[in-house]
Amino acid sequence: MKNAETGHVIVGKVGATYGIHGWLKIHAYTEYAANILEYRPWYIKHENSTWIAVEVDSGRMHGSSIIAKLAGVNTPEEARLFTGATIAVARSQLPQLKENEYYWSDLIGLTVINKNGEVLGTVIYLMETGSNDVLVIKGEKEHAIPYLLGTVIIKVDLAKQEIHVDWELL
Repeated sequence: MKNAETGHVIVGKVGATYGIHGWLKIHAYTEYAANILEYRPWYIKHENSTWIAVEVDSGRMHGSSIIAKLAGVNTPEEARLFTGATIAVARSQLPQLKENEYYWSDLIGLTVINKNGEVLGTVIYLMETGSNDVLVIKGEKEHAIPYLLGTVIIKVDLAKQEIHVDWELL
């Protein structure tokens, strides 16, 4: 899920259909779930396909979830074609980040190397814990590493697709 080369940043995923008029459940990866509805157009992609631009006709919070209606999608059968697709927006739509700030999607897929030069694995996703974010990496096993810049996270090098950490796997 490295997306820097495409100019897109992944912001969510399409879930199941909702209702009989072609609405879809949306799983947002934005800091505040409803923010995903502020970006237009969305770019949608299934695993082995190319990005296609889609317009969002309407969207809203539905309880603690989000539902959205894409332009031209009017039935559950048409909506089902989008289920499981990744949602991205153009990087140019997002706010500029300060130094040493990164979008989570930029960190997914990076190789994690400890200070001894050992490759610990690849970032497969991140999660919020309340006190700090956590990198989940996959090597021989899955491991969680706290995302603490300056202590655990020594350096993020997007050009080399690496994260250097002060961390030992047990």
